[in-house]
Amino acid sequence: MSRRGVLLFAAMCVIWGIPYLMIRVAVRELAPVTLVFLRTAIAALLLLPFALWRKELRALLPHWRALLLYTGIEVALPWFLLAKAETKLSSSLTGLLIAAVPLVGAVVAALTGERERQGTRRWLGLSVGIVGVVAIVGLDVGQVHVVPLLEIACVAVCYAIGPLIFARSLSGAPPLGVVVASLVLTAVVYAPLAAFRWPSSMPSAHVVESVLGLAIVCTALAFILFFALIGEVGPVRATVITYVNPAVAAIVGVLLLGEKLTTGMIVGFVLVLAGTVIATGRGPEPVPEP
Repeated sequence: MSRRGVLLFAAMCVIWGIPYLMIRVAVRELAPVTLVFLRTAIAALLLLPFALWRKELRALLPHWRALLLYTGIEVALPWFLLAKAETKLSSSLTGLLIAAVPLVGAVVAALTGERERQGTRRWLGLSVGIVGVVAIVGLDVGQVHVVPLLEIACVAVCYAIGPLIFARSLSGAPPLGVVVASLVLTAVVYAPLAAFRWPSSMPSAHVVESVLGLAIVCTALAFILFFALIGEVGPVRATVITYVNPAVAAIVGVLLLGEKLTTGMIVGFVLVLAGTVIATGRGPEPVPEP
């Protein structure tokens, strides 16, 4: 990997590891719908000029159905559920649970025939990963509600299905155009909801900083850097950041918010990563479908 690739990789590991911290801070004073609107609206305003200059939005018209589905699954629904769940869950726990997304992706891929069947290897990896998820939640299950955990589970499913929709129906569309259109559509949908839940007073400086950080750094800048990373190292190697982001989320949550990091969370995270590597790795001699 080139020096530029290493720098981009390191930047993405941090940038997509800190949103959970910022969301946790923001939802202390903002309703989840208001946070989603502000995040998507600000990021859309920053990225829209680039998409218009590159004429990437018009190319999306033939894909409008897939675009609407992708927007709902990848942005509108999971970002709301994530913010809502973090009103109850710590950012560290949330980030570690999101580490299960590749495992869910492996299940979705197996069910939809996107990857060759690997039999024992796949199910062994999934089993190890499930044990890891149980370990992450296990020691804290008496201190958290079931509903937020189910919301994070839905987020994981959405994040696993979203790339599949993109690969199947939007692979020929310009990526930046898809991102900008998704942000604009989500902002439009959440605008009236945010108006009803708008704060009666100016939020604190920490909340304002978190909202701006989410929109500018973790959304607008992040997508630009991610596309650059894909161009530098390829899409497969770029996805390795998903193994590092949860660890970053846990570390910053503990250091900056004083959140509790249990032994079960650490062991569970290691098991989830191990299960993901086993489940998503290529088998030595895959058997083709008849």
